[in-house]
Amino acid sequence: MSDQKRFTITAALPYTNGPVHIGHLAGVYVPADIYARYQRMKGSDVAFICGSDEHGVPITIKAKKEGITPQELVNRYHKIIGDSFKEFGISFDNYSRTSAPVHHETASAFFTKLYNDGKFIEQVTEQLYDPEADQFLADRFVVGTCPKCGNTESYGDQCEKCGTSHNGTDLIDPKSAITGNTPELKETKHWFLPLDEYSDWLNEWIVEGHSKDWKANVLGQVKSWITDGLHPRAVTRDLDWGIPVPVNGADGKVLYVWFDAPIGYISATKDWAAREGKNWEDYWKNEDTSLLHFIGKDNIVFHCIIFPAMLKAHGDFILPENVPANEFLNLEDDKISTSRNWAVWLHEYLADFPGQQDVLRYVLTANAPETKDNNFTWKDFQARNNNELVANLGNFVNRVIVLTNKYYDGIVPETSNLTERDQKVLDQIKTFPKSIGDSLDRYRFREALQELMNLSSIGNKYIAEEGLEPWKLAKTDPEQVKNIMYVCIQITTALAVLSEPFLPHTSEKLKNILDYKSACDAQPAALNSWNELITLPSGHEINKSELLFSKIEDEQIQAQLDKLEATKTANAAEKLTLMPQKDETNYDDFMKMDLRVGEILTAEKMPKADKLMVMTVDTGIDKRTIVSGIAQHYTAEELVGRKVTVLVNLAPRKLRGVESQGMILLAEDPDGKLVFVNPDDASVNGAVIA
Repeated sequence: MSDQKRFTITAALPYTNGPVHIGHLAGVYVPADIYARYQRMKGSDVAFICGSDEHGVPITIKAKKEGITPQELVNRYHKIIGDSFKEFGISFDNYSRTSAPVHHETASAFFTKLYNDGKFIEQVTEQLYDPEADQFLADRFVVGTCPKCGNTESYGDQCEKCGTSHNGTDLIDPKSAITGNTPELKETKHWFLPLDEYSDWLNEWIVEGHSKDWKANVLGQVKSWITDGLHPRAVTRDLDWGIPVPVNGADGKVLYVWFDAPIGYISATKDWAAREGKNWEDYWKNEDTSLLHFIGKDNIVFHCIIFPAMLKAHGDFILPENVPANEFLNLEDDKISTSRNWAVWLHEYLADFPGQQDVLRYVLTANAPETKDNNFTWKDFQARNNNELVANLGNFVNRVIVLTNKYYDGIVPETSNLTERDQKVLDQIKTFPKSIGDSLDRYRFREALQELMNLSSIGNKYIAEEGLEPWKLAKTDPEQVKNIMYVCIQITTALAVLSEPFLPHTSEKLKNILDYKSACDAQPAALNSWNELITLPSGHEINKSELLFSKIEDEQIQAQLDKLEATKTANAAEKLTLMPQKDETNYDDFMKMDLRVGEILTAEKMPKADKLMVMTVDTGIDKRTIVSGIAQHYTAEELVGRKVTVLVNLAPRKLRGVESQGMILLAEDPDGKLVFVNPDDASVNGAVIA
């Protein structure tokens, strides 16, 4: 709750098999950072915790592909991710890593406590095994058909298409991701957490106990899992990369990454507390502490079912007060995908848009996927920057600072005989900490940001209202101009303070312009900058103006769109899997084929046949009817007048009662679309003509 003074705020540990992208930022890190900054500004004791998740099968697979060790791989991405977060302004109190000794010790001790207390089930089960690779196929070492949705590229731990978690043995037609072989079943011993034993408690604690204060998407997913029935879940894996299982008879086994990763929050807090001279247990074992997990919807099951069950089984830890999970952010109407390189990577954005961290923070917050999946487009990014940050917030602040320097040499003017309208605006300013805070307390970050922009809009309206513009009144009513500029300076000061959680770089820049620190030093009673907004007093001197935001040009946006288009092209080329060469034929057989260039004269979709198109084709030697399965790829209008290659001496064949007298040669592009054979079309390079 917002009136508590100690918070442990965790952000999902980013997986170190790649950099961080805008989907991660919008779903997890930006809202978590906003909330942590907000609580610090209210005077709360905050531990904002995160770190790199460095174990698991995907790490080993990628390391093998690159010919390096898993440690070398995670070291690379740990640095990229950590540096990007720091430059972007994510204010972690500690950014740790799960390969750190403190984490290995903490996770091992956690497992040992549950093991000694008899909380695990020890079972010998049959698991998928690849004899050629001589290893068990845990998680992503196996692919096959999802038993729920039929996705033929499901992993052994989760289907990325439907989101279902399962075991490798549940897959239909599984294949080893290492050798491509069909695996065999082999017995192995593992330890399981009996989630079914916690089903009633989870239902009472979350579904019933948090029905009014947790987000509907979180409650819905938890309820669905419980209704479908919880089952014991393995907490160990047959791997050589990870934290060794700390019991006898567990050689060659490590803690399952989703058992060890959330414990990373605890170990990272230990690491931070030791460095800061604090007691880490206050942040994990004290009932006066609010524990909050910021995650994406793909992690709901782990943070709302598995980790709470682990904490409950241990018995010494507090449970999360809230898990404000977000939905997914798409990119240009397509799902963000690390494997397809379809993403806006944070480290690349920082290089392409230097000094514009807050623009991305603003757009991702304004467009946050809080209740449903949302979409990021570069055009919207440009429009929000130019129309909202530059034209609204930036324009107001710039006018205020420029005019204060122009009329009063940067000195906040004295006021006299404030009008009712002036006082009304000053009173309005005081309401914004509460209105913005109320939204943040309910994890409504979009709503909170809009409130901040409403304050800016009030300033624009006030300064430019007809008949009251300072530049018009300067000669006729200089005293009223002083009042107006004084009020505008107070709005600007409030913006400098209240924007900090959302736009920290902008806030710092604006505070420097206002010389905010010296004003605070002169008002020692103003201990809490959020709840008690200070007033810049008359006589206080501010600095010269500098632009808070700059317009983003079409050329910059086009460069980003071109980059995405290049990704599409690369993905298409990689996706194209060529059919092996057919059996050798001889010259005489080839010469039997009579290939002619023809022209489609008429085309009509065959009734009650989704795929078939009936065409009249002029082959040069005659006009004949040809039926082809291209109706789902072309309209009749697109076909008429097109030149095509025709095999004219193919034996006639009846299709749905219509005799087809030849074949039009087509090829299939990487997206599965049938295209007419054209050697100049790069998309059909290597495609089989049929």
